[in-house]
Amino acid sequence: MTRPLVLLHGLWDTPRLFRRLETELLRRSPSLELFAPHLPHRFGAVPIRTLAAQLAALIEERFGSATPLDLFGFSMGGVVGRTWLQEHHGTARTRRFICLGSPQNGTLTAQLVPRRLLAGIADMKIGSALLRDLQRDRALLEPLECHSLFTATDITVFPGWRAVLPLGSRRSLPVFTHRQLIVHPKAIEVLADVVLAA
Repeated sequence: MTRPLVLLHGLWDTPRLFRRLETELLRRSPSLELFAPHLPHRFGAVPIRTLAAQLAALIEERFGSATPLDLFGFSMGGVVGRTWLQEHHGTARTRRFICLGSPQNGTLTAQLVPRRLLAGIADMKIGSALLRDLQRDRALLEPLECHSLFTATDITVFPGWRAVLPLGSRRSLPVFTHRQLIVHPKAIEVLADVVLAA
């Protein structure tokens, strides 16, 4: 039985971002249930913990409290997903967690952003309180199958090679930019392989 896949978009994005990936996934696995909720970030003003709480409510509404699922997060969406997993008991129902270009260790591009104006972006600073808390409780992820995909030449999540979870597989994709991670045909092929692996 195929588990539903929850797709989490990043900052300044909408679920339309996943159109190419969804097309490829459904071409290979027509029965796969996809759920890509819209999480309004308000240009980065909404704290990541608030977005994770919104995600928890949306997952509960769509799937109830027990349906097993897989989770895919692009960019900031990967940190929102990880916060849901670790702080909303998401690990109990999740098998596979895939992060793509996700600032799990922070990004230098967020360092000078003032928290009072853009709390969600500030949560992605290297050494932010949120990321320290997630790192402290990283053992909660151990039961999951975790995958981190990135490009070393990313300048949105910078440095790109640090866009990885503290455990699980790590793979650099053959693209150059942050956006290409989710739209380039070479990336889409690899992502579909990872999502649909037995």
